[in-house]
Amino acid sequence: MPDLTDAITEAYAACPTDVVIYDTLEIRHPSFQDEFGNPTAIRVVNDNQDLQVNLEADAPLNAGELVTFRMCGFRAVLPAVREGEPPELRIEISNVSREIEAYLELAVASTDPVEATYRPYLSTDTSRPHWTRPAHMQLTKVSSDVFRVTATAGHAAVWNKPVPSELYTPQRFPQLTR
Repeated sequence: MPDLTDAITEAYAACPTDVVIYDTLEIRHPSFQDEFGNPTAIRVVNDNQDLQVNLEADAPLNAGELVTFRMCGFRAVLPAVREGEPPELRIEISNVSREIEAYLELAVASTDPVEATYRPYLSTDTSRPHWTRPAHMQLTKVSSDVFRVTATAGHAAVWNKPVPSELYTPQRFPQLTR
């Protein structure tokens, strides 16, 4: 389970009727660019209106900036916990706009990974996401039909990463040569 801020923990526990949790999804790929050639992302909120919120200070794209998540119905099916299998999240985005479809077609034509980030926001505080560490994943399987886009998301394979992941060199750590 992700680390939760005190505010969202309280909201989940107390279930106040005047606080809404906005589920947002951001999908990134190197081929996603705006009309000026700047990197951009698909950003959707599971609501019936657009949502302007601040991203976390260490966000992969537009860190700390005010961004707009477009209204779009989606659902995330949480992964089953099975021994020996990595957890995978299933994402379904309904009624995909032509703009989103065009971006996804660019991503399919590339071998670069498609990355996704899930962030919850509270209606009472949109200054930051309310998980201390938003969920960053890679989309592994993407399919679409005329009604929806379905994707499977998981964490990058950790078994191929060096341990320790820091590279200790004399240039970075001169004290090692003494």
